[in-house]
Amino acid sequence: MRISQLEAIAANGGRIALWGWGREGRAAWRAIRSRAPALPLTLFCNPDEASDAATLGDPLLTCDTGIDAARLSACAVVVKSPGISPYARDAMAAAAQGTQFVGGTALWFATRAAPGEVAAGTVCVTGTKGKSTTTALLAHLLRAHGLRTALAGNIGLPLLELLDANADAWAIELSSYQTGDVATGGVRPDIAVVTNIFPEHLDWHGSEAQYVDDKLALLNRARPRIAVLNANDPRLAALVLPDSGIHWFGTPEGWHLRGEVLYRGDTAVMDTSGLPLPGRHNRGNLCGVLTAIEALGIDAAPLAAAAVDFVPLPHRLQPLGTRDGVLWINDSISTTPHASLAALDVYRDRRVALLVGGHDRGLDWQAFADAMRTGAPHAIVTMGQNGPRIFDLLAPVAREAGFALSAAEDLESAIAQARAALDGVGVLLLSPGAPSFGAYRDYTTRGRHFAALGGFDPDAIMAIPGIGIA
Repeated sequence: MRISQLEAIAANGGRIALWGWGREGRAAWRAIRSRAPALPLTLFCNPDEASDAATLGDPLLTCDTGIDAARLSACAVVVKSPGISPYARDAMAAAAQGTQFVGGTALWFATRAAPGEVAAGTVCVTGTKGKSTTTALLAHLLRAHGLRTALAGNIGLPLLELLDANADAWAIELSSYQTGDVATGGVRPDIAVVTNIFPEHLDWHGSEAQYVDDKLALLNRARPRIAVLNANDPRLAALVLPDSGIHWFGTPEGWHLRGEVLYRGDTAVMDTSGLPLPGRHNRGNLCGVLTAIEALGIDAAPLAAAAVDFVPLPHRLQPLGTRDGVLWINDSISTTPHASLAALDVYRDRRVALLVGGHDRGLDWQAFADAMRTGAPHAIVTMGQNGPRIFDLLAPVAREAGFALSAAEDLESAIAQARAALDGVGVLLLSPGAPSFGAYRDYTTRGRHFAALGGFDPDAIMAIPGIGIA
């Protein structure tokens, strides 16, 4: 759907609304106003957001803080922020009455091509783990090739902020909240990269099956020209995509790792052990990036070496520094047990105290507990809403495997217990395997607090290199 179509709907008496006033909601308002300055809009938001919106001085923007099915059903189109689930009761009731929900990602793609056509140069990246680093690394290497490249999307810059911008290539991170949005208007991405899929965000999607379906919408419904897929992920390996070419990574025929050495087929390209890509999963995703670059028609082999200059992203296995003999690692982005396991693997040869727990989304921690029977760190401290559930699951394993296990009320207490367990030697690893909601607004706030509690400057850890167009 294009913004001009919103105007036509409004001209015929249809009501147009925004739902959500975060980063994406503000970007949607700015984009709509830039193209449709006379379009009346309703903003569904909370009272604090209504006060903020009032400062804009937009006489055609009406705020409504009483969000329910009846109000949503009175709208022809609702431009919804990604964090608001379409499976919420009121949203589903309104959709059943004919209200159309659309996201900013769909509005942006509608400006790039007509339905059924390919939006040239767009590379959409998703996956349960590694999508942000993969997207940023893709942009980094495309820029090394000399292409004017945009880095945007879920990574921190809504696509609608770049509505009228031009670039040779678009490195776009998409969350599971946005992947289905790409398919809404029928515009096809040029390339779609999927790193892996395992359960996450079950509270938003409602079930694991729905999460997987929404994630795979980028492939099954958006129908990219070429899908770049991780051959080592069983869900991806089983896919058949009749409308897309499939380029695999992680196979002996394509880009893959043998130990720490990067190969293209049978040709060794470089040793990856010195790259600023913490975790084998990130070095594996370099294979996905190089495969995507080849899908764009570029010789990727000469670009692999440029990964040495990549600047890692904040809150993703981010070394903050050493305090009193202990290395502090901020992996606040970790929101699944699988992510915590991957973080532990990076430091498997070190003495580690791991902090886990946060908002409880009902994810199953049994596989994590099973892994601790043979691969436990020196100590684990549980915390947050799901901390007691994780503690109870780990308690018999800790007695059997012999690692220290304790429970904390909050992050500050968890840090104190972890430092005591380490006794001045090792790694203090925040990789919670759970969201931060409740205790913190988001994972960045949690990561900043972790840094501050360690005596590090929170502002110094925040920048995401390369955001925007360069």
